Amino acid sequence: MQGSPRKPGWIGVGFRVLVVTFLLTLLSFAVSLLLGIAGVMVSAKLHGVAPDAAYAYRHVALPVAMSVAPIVLMVATVFEVKRYRQMRVLAGIARSSQS
Repeated sequence: MQGSPRKPGWIGVGFRVLVVTFLLTLLSFAVSLLLGIAGVMVSAKLHGVAPDAAYAYRHVALPVAMSVAPIVLMVATVFEVKRYRQMRVLAGIARSSQS
């Protein structure tokens, strides 16, 4: 016989939301930085000037990451609350079927 299923908790929801938000924000920062540096290099080559990679940090990657973070936070919160409710219902069904 299996053990009783764990009851889901709100702390896990908050933790998962914060971790997913942090990781996806970091990923968006990295991708936008890569594209920003590539764009700065191409632009510098076309204009015949020295590339300034700091521009990619300040004016491309940071604003993109700051725009992505609240969107990811809202979407992750919706998905995790939905998952929490589903797990709570499934745990209730499992408890009632064991009795």
